[in-house]
Amino acid sequence: MPQTLSTPCVSVCTLDAAGRHCLGCGRTLEEIGAWSTLGENERRAIMARLSQRRAGAVR
Repeated sequence: MPQTLSTPCVSVCTLDAAGRHCLGCGRTLEEIGAWSTLGENERRAIMARLSQRRAGAVR
């Protein structure tokens, strides 16, 4: 049985004013583009940084 790979996507695909991060998931364009080629460990590492990244964008 194949394991589903995790994703932070919430289907709100809009970039911040600077065009650096998705307002929905917090990923960079580079992270979004590479997502399908990343392993689960790499994805989880990115996801671990997203809450801090989104908190910093709110300030």
